Amino acid sequence: MKNNAGPIDPARGWKEPGVCADGLHKAGENGVERILSTGDGKVELIAYADHTLAYVKSDMGYPAYYPLLPVRLKRPVKAVLMDLDGTTVRSESFWVWIIERSVASILGDDAFRLEAADLPFVSGHSVSEHLQYCIRKYAPRAALSDARAWYTEHTEREMGLILEGKGREDAFSPAPGIGEFLLALKERNIRIALVTSGLYRKAYPEILSAFQTLGLGKPEDFYDAFITAGFPLGKGGAGTLGELEAKPHPWLYAEACRVGLNIPPEDREQVIGIEDSAAGVCALRLAGYYTVGIDGGNIRESGALGMCHRYCLSFEEILSLIDNEDDNEERI
Repeated sequence: MKNNAGPIDPARGWKEPGVCADGLHKAGENGVERILSTGDGKVELIAYADHTLAYVKSDMGYPAYYPLLPVRLKRPVKAVLMDLDGTTVRSESFWVWIIERSVASILGDDAFRLEAADLPFVSGHSVSEHLQYCIRKYAPRAALSDARAWYTEHTEREMGLILEGKGREDAFSPAPGIGEFLLALKERNIRIALVTSGLYRKAYPEILSAFQTLGLGKPEDFYDAFITAGFPLGKGGAGTLGELEAKPHPWLYAEACRVGLNIPPEDREQVIGIEDSAAGVCALRLAGYYTVGIDGGNIRESGALGMCHRYCLSFEEILSLIDNEDDNEERI
């Protein structure tokens, strides 16, 4: 489609609210042809005849509009951008558990448990987005700052136990096939960037643990770029904007590719991104990169298949996509 929104197939999770969430755009008025939304409502597309805008909502009060750029995969592939949690390392259940424990502490109820319906809203986005969602639903009188304090306390305790060999044994493990895939990319001289919405202090132990299991050495020696959401805001004043700029906003992926890998915008169609979360595939798509969803995350459940160019079940399938010059079809 000329408007870059791609096939409008309800099976991909699209909804049609008719009116943008901020009330500024309405289908059928001022050139707007359609308004689409991912199933979880986090990202909306405002489709005109010749272009499309994406509206990213924010529980923190800072929504944003981005152009949805046309994307085609061109070979040879120069770079692969990869998510950490769920895609490279299986850790989502651990971090959801930390969110759950944080809410339990706010409520003073150790028996508190999240519901299955909460899962799309407590994974893939920033910590503040996750906590704000939980506060709104379970503890409307609580302050976000208090929730973040509990989150920090639980995280530091559990990460300390893990580093001492006393923590949850199932916290972090390499995703199936990830070691072989990473080495195959290196053999093809394809540059690799690791990108996460998580803060450095939680992200680095995860990938280090996985690399130790895989025998790949130090991750900082292996990856060509490693972009995180930065460091927590502290008394010293230094902090991060990652809580407001995190996925589904495009900036972490844009920074990884343009700054970390030094790939100019004119070569962006020789880059593919791999994500298992709805927020992640939206971030990749809005950054202008060929977007590959991988099975195992919340893409289908969140109604975000429409933001993927391809949806694959394994890294072996993705490697075939990278190698196959004749495979340019969008298949979901």
